[in-house]
Amino acid sequence: MADASLTPMAPLFTAEQFPPLYAELVGLLRSLGPDDWDRPTLAPRWSVRDVAAHMLDIDLRGLSFPRDDHFVPDDGPIETYADLVALINRLNEMGVRYLRRLSPRLMIDLFELTGPRVAEQVASQPPHGQARHSVAWAGEQTSENWMNIGREYTERWHHQMQIREAVGAPRLLERRWLHPVLDLSVRALPRAYADTAAPTGTTLVLEVAGEGGGAWSLVREEADWRVWRGAAADAATRVRLEPDAAWKMFFNALGAERAAADAAVTGDERLAKPLFRARAVMV
Repeated sequence: MADASLTPMAPLFTAEQFPPLYAELVGLLRSLGPDDWDRPTLAPRWSVRDVAAHMLDIDLRGLSFPRDDHFVPDDGPIETYADLVALINRLNEMGVRYLRRLSPRLMIDLFELTGPRVAEQVASQPPHGQARHSVAWAGEQTSENWMNIGREYTERWHHQMQIREAVGAPRLLERRWLHPVLDLSVRALPRAYADTAAPTGTTLVLEVAGEGGGAWSLVREEADWRVWRGAAADAATRVRLEPDAAWKMFFNALGAERAAADAAVTGDERLAKPLFRARAVMV
């Protein structure tokens, strides 16, 4: 790139984030009153209890398959992105439905068991080794471990935020928590723009305000779009979001129209539209 203010999207290592993130989760869950567990969340049809159950389910699955090689055959061919989304949704619903029979106290006890084991599992993986699962929402056919571990971090962070939002608990928006989430999530932008035609060199800048925010530039190259860190000086479109709107948009808790309404857009507004549909989750 001719713009010296831009730097490549280098790997981001988040394994060390897992122990403190689990400590925050257990402290949060232990602070809840009986009525809090039944409060609705940003996740459609899921209460606080259900979100916690889902988080426990992904811990158990994440240890059984990658750590213990316990493989359960798929119940159908996975040929398309939609097939993969459907499988994930089925697994998630099955897990939540089963774990609804557990008491909140027992779920918390189990998080104290699974948390250190998940942290040990992600820390043991060579960062540049090939992950067992690709990060499909980023358009990757294969992924290195650091990227898949980052996906796992964003998964656990945003579900904890759903619980915090539901019960009015302090949110994890400090830079140590939010900035890695955003720096991983913007890697969904090239896939979101895959069908967007533009002259080579066309650039969109996304700026997220606040301590945990930052700036990223999406640049049209000859064959595809590429994300860079930093704010390009000469951009066709600039989009500024508050932290709350940014994370909710990427994690499917804010629809495209509402995200657009909450954004400050300058330049070519049409170029901003795919941004508001970008998702860093499998939907």
